Amino acid sequence: MWRKRNSRTGSNRRFGPDRVSRTHSLGIDIGGTFTDIVVYDRATGRIEKGKELTTPDDPSRGVLTGLKKLLEEEVSPESLYRIVHATTLFTNALIERKGARTGLITTKGFRDVLEIGRERKYELYDIHIAMPKPLAPRDLRLEVTERIAADGTEITPLDETELLDQVDALIALGAESIAIVFLHAYANPAHEDAALAAITAKYPDVIVTASHDVSPEIREFDRTSTTVTNAYVKPLAHTYVDQLVKQTVDLGVDAPYFMMLSNGGLTHIEEAKRSPVQLLESGPAAGALVAAYFGSRAGIDNVLAFDMGGTTAKLALVEDGEPHVDYHFEAAREKRFAEGSGLPLNISAIKLIEIGAGGGSIAHIDEMDLLKVGPESAGSEPGPVCYARGGEAPTVTDADLLLGFLNADYFAGGSMKIDRDAATRAMQPLAERSGMSTVDVARGIYEVVNENMASAARVHIAEQGKDPRQYTLLATGGAGPVHAYYVAKKLGVKRLICPLAAGVASALGLLIAPARIDRVVTIASRLDEMDWPRLETAYKELEADAAKVIEETGFDPSTARITRLADMRYIGQGFEVVTELPGGPYDANTAPALLDAFEETYRRTFSRTPPDVNAEIINIRVSLRADVPGDGVGFTSGNADTDDAQETKTRPVRFPENDDYVETAVFDRAQLRPGETFNGPAVVEESESTLIIGPGSKVTVDKDGNLLVELPDDEQ
Repeated sequence: MWRKRNSRTGSNRRFGPDRVSRTHSLGIDIGGTFTDIVVYDRATGRIEKGKELTTPDDPSRGVLTGLKKLLEEEVSPESLYRIVHATTLFTNALIERKGARTGLITTKGFRDVLEIGRERKYELYDIHIAMPKPLAPRDLRLEVTERIAADGTEITPLDETELLDQVDALIALGAESIAIVFLHAYANPAHEDAALAAITAKYPDVIVTASHDVSPEIREFDRTSTTVTNAYVKPLAHTYVDQLVKQTVDLGVDAPYFMMLSNGGLTHIEEAKRSPVQLLESGPAAGALVAAYFGSRAGIDNVLAFDMGGTTAKLALVEDGEPHVDYHFEAAREKRFAEGSGLPLNISAIKLIEIGAGGGSIAHIDEMDLLKVGPESAGSEPGPVCYARGGEAPTVTDADLLLGFLNADYFAGGSMKIDRDAATRAMQPLAERSGMSTVDVARGIYEVVNENMASAARVHIAEQGKDPRQYTLLATGGAGPVHAYYVAKKLGVKRLICPLAAGVASALGLLIAPARIDRVVTIASRLDEMDWPRLETAYKELEADAAKVIEETGFDPSTARITRLADMRYIGQGFEVVTELPGGPYDANTAPALLDAFEETYRRTFSRTPPDVNAEIINIRVSLRADVPGDGVGFTSGNADTDDAQETKTRPVRFPENDDYVETAVFDRAQLRPGETFNGPAVVEESESTLIIGPGSKVTVDKDGNLLVELPDDEQ
């Protein structure tokens, strides 16, 4: 039995005449160290930018501080026609275990699914291995009598009296949110629907999540993990989103809100509150999208999207103008690069690697007298030592400052004054222990963090069977342009792009993101036994459900691009390959085309296919994407109003190739003109980021204001 998702009501209006007459859109990206805010005027292409330190105790406070400044100085509230938001709030809640107290109601006999997992260790020989602790502790995991078979037929009716007794027990134990996960609910959600109705009738203020509404897929552990995770962050999502919307309205802004999903698409507020688990990677997804956009504008479709902020660095592959999307994700890993050490989630997310390397990463010398950087971070509170906010441990940003890469008087556009002397004092203990000068320690920190990022990038790229030398590195984030040149050099990449407004690029990426909705359901059928009319009906139902959310988000569903996919495998295999299928409708005559699509994907992944083995479809998927209405997006800095040549400035910079400081040309990016060229070494300053260009390279300003850097041929 295939199910229909419950109907929901969106809170946003279609882009009608009243919206189209307004010209400004607002992007908000909350990172670990900085909150970035961008206003884009689609009538002129002009962007205005703001950057505030993130306020971990109340993330909305940093947003509102930056928003008030922009509304007072740059744009009126009435001119905004939409607001797009991305946040790391829910990811941080998982990592720090600061979500709601969550209970689980499940089928009798399945209380310990979260503990049992897949019955495998992510590191086989580690006798001290630490597995992720379940978000719902055992005393908050209770069972009820009910049973649905794998084909959707009822074996044992739901005992609603027992159900409510168990819910009473959870409430008495302090449960604030409840997850319902019944066996095979993906095949028939009737028992979960009945439980949902009974619980909400008795406890209308308790937030409840049913598994079929967030993860209607086979495999109990993954489905349970996804549902419990959603329940864990759902109260936080309700409180945060409602509060932020209210506070924005209080500032006179009545534009509709959209939220960025992990898959690189947008959705409306109610959908985000219903399934916040889909937002875990929203900020990094925006960074990958903007890299794809700027790469395509520069005529380059294969890009390494490198985004380095204050807390972490991210890298994603963009091929043929599109970032890769995975349909399973792992959150809050015990070990950053160890697959299986985190919480498995059935969500679609742009495929990327996160590295514990950012401007706030703390440097130290370990027991073997080796210089190490990260993964501990100073974050925004207290932040790097040079911020003069109470930090004491030397960080990457402190090292960048001592090397001359950063301008102490123009950090964050001059909105923050940073203290070089404090950074020097912070380096002194490391210098004394290592026997080096403070500047040599700073150079060591710079090299170590660059190698950390390059090494992680090599592994990530190699795992996908790719060669980094065939790509162009595109740098974004506040710290990305500072480190990108030498990361590219270590990877053997010969070309680097630094886009306009690189320091707030993720917030900019929010404004070019399409509405995107992914839906999935399990069918589990061999191709040679497929009920083709039911398969086509199932696809149509998923498409209709996704189109409804697209419309609720304010986009025209008739313009949406529909992609059909399926999780397919050869009969007898234990895992599937996500395969993009030709468009429908499907019937028995299309079976060869579906098999051909699967075999092509399988060969591309594993190089060969087994002989004479039939295939089966486990899950079917649809993806609907609708672009932002209008004539398209084109950004301009809008900062330079004169054609006069800029004044040449210099400052001493310590490059890794040199044993001493080199007097280096410093350019104001706002004054650079399309077609202008210059050679490295050089520093290009922008209000939110600084691009460091090594010796022997050539820089060209393209028609959109992007900086194209050609690394010298003799560098390896």
